Amino acid sequence: MASILSKKLKKHSLKELKTLGQQLLSSRTHINNLPLLLTFISPTSPPQHLLESLLSLQSFFTPVLPQLPASSSKRRKNEDSAKDDPEFIYKTWLRSKFDELVKSLVQVLLAPQTEDALREVVLDTLMEFVKLGNNGRFHSAIYHKLLHSIVHSTESIDFVTDLLASKYFKYTDIRYFTYISLEKLASTLEAKDISDDKTVSTDGNAESNPRGSIELSIHKIHYIIASIPSPESNTETIQHQMWSGSGFSSKEGNLKAGLELSEAENKKLKTEKQDNDVLSAATLAKKMKLKFTKAWISFLRLPLPVEIYKEVLVTLHQAVIPHLSNPLMLCDFLTRSYDIGGVVSVMALSSLFILMTQHGLEYPNFYEKLYALLVPSIFMAKHRAKFFQLLDSCLKSPLLPAYMAAAFAKKLSRLALSVPPSGALVIIALIHNLLRRHPSINCLVHREDGNETERDDSKAEKESSDGAEDSKTVTKMSSRKPGIDHFNNEESNPVKSGAMRSSLWEIDTLRHHYCPPVSRFVLSLENDLTVRAKTTEINVADFSSGSYATIFGDEIRRRVKQVPLAFYKMTPTSLFSDADFAGWTFKCDNMKENCTRNEEMNVTNISEENDDASSKRQRTE
Repeated sequence: MASILSKKLKKHSLKELKTLGQQLLSSRTHINNLPLLLTFISPTSPPQHLLESLLSLQSFFTPVLPQLPASSSKRRKNEDSAKDDPEFIYKTWLRSKFDELVKSLVQVLLAPQTEDALREVVLDTLMEFVKLGNNGRFHSAIYHKLLHSIVHSTESIDFVTDLLASKYFKYTDIRYFTYISLEKLASTLEAKDISDDKTVSTDGNAESNPRGSIELSIHKIHYIIASIPSPESNTETIQHQMWSGSGFSSKEGNLKAGLELSEAENKKLKTEKQDNDVLSAATLAKKMKLKFTKAWISFLRLPLPVEIYKEVLVTLHQAVIPHLSNPLMLCDFLTRSYDIGGVVSVMALSSLFILMTQHGLEYPNFYEKLYALLVPSIFMAKHRAKFFQLLDSCLKSPLLPAYMAAAFAKKLSRLALSVPPSGALVIIALIHNLLRRHPSINCLVHREDGNETERDDSKAEKESSDGAEDSKTVTKMSSRKPGIDHFNNEESNPVKSGAMRSSLWEIDTLRHHYCPPVSRFVLSLENDLTVRAKTTEINVADFSSGSYATIFGDEIRRRVKQVPLAFYKMTPTSLFSDADFAGWTFKCDNMKENCTRNEEMNVTNISEENDDASSKRQRTE
């Protein structure tokens, strides 16, 4: 191949290529220069030769494109009637050469060795052919071929997709046909994945390559569909953002035709024309929303990788649901994601909450799944702030049963014993709002069960004296003793957790929390519950994104009036004294030996000093 190119370069220099292009544009007698120039549209050609050939071929095909046969199917229908027509044969040949040019341009665009500046020129040329290749209308076949090659390319071509998104996705017709092409590509990938599953079951070695190519294609589809701006509701902007200009009649022709009419008739004609434009733009917006819905639903049916799955769930409630023709079509995808558990369920909660509150979705097991998400790891998750805000919104309904509100309050209070201080602050805020919204669970705040346990114990003694089973009476007596929590923290069903028979003793323990903001917040909770008329609900968003850093920063910025001081008459030798913990010692044996040795050395030194002093006194006397 290199030898052929070297021979070609020796035969034709850059100046000769320019003359070949000028001859091609001058007359049909030099039409044989067309195949010669096509050979330079290759990734292995020098950029200067490729650009010179491309300019000549683009100038040649642009005026000829509206006269070429539209497609191969129409060409077959007209072949029998125009077999002997030399003009038809000539145009058919030109059509084949044009298809060859488009194929070569796509190869140059996606080749890894192509420079970025050359890629931009090639992409602009392809988009010009898309604009003019179908008798002045949008050539969807060329555009679909371009997107198909981008999606199925084995190389990561971020520059091409970024260029396509930044320069061309602002046009409405390009967005419209992009949704159509992505729907087709996603459907073919879904069918390919099913066929790969069937073939892999018989041959396990053939699994890695198809899976890898499908995941790469899914990444590219997601990048393209996420880069498209959301469908616009303003009909005026849709009229002026068409790439090919098809579908809207020009206003100049109607205005010129109306110059000969009277002023009243001219005004009437203008108003009717504006109404027709608004209607056409409105229908275009409806079609755009329909294509948007089909493209996203086809994409969500694909086996999404984990990182793409999470990215979709994060942006689904803002970028997709408001623009769907029927948002309830996502209920299967969201309920399936919500049932997975863990971080995926947390991410799916936002979109599922929108479907339930705004679109009437009924999900009976919603609160049971939400109850199962309350685990210690959720307080360290990346999207915990949004989750806590949605949790507070989900528990705001006054129709929530008392046992359900009690189960959530008790579950949260139990988590307060094992979560970081920032999580304890969020839990206190959530429980505060629960107690204010549902007064029927205020019995959990302070429960005295001394009298009830005495009655239960007397009943249990009577039952045992009457000859009841000993095991049952023992369990009943043990379950009714004071100090035993009836709440089952391991129960996944909030109905069977026994929260209504328990109390919020965990919140009382937070009064002595090692973190000062937590203990102060618990005291404020107690004051708010006693003076309910003067207080309101707490905004959970103020505490949902807290961490050790935010707590530390708030404590540093606090103005402390009284600073505690530590004063010791003697320097302490240990952190704790033996009197604080009876039966415990905080000194090692080595320390004891060192201390005894030091004491012996001190005694000997003192005795020697005394002997010296006595001898000195004797000498002086």
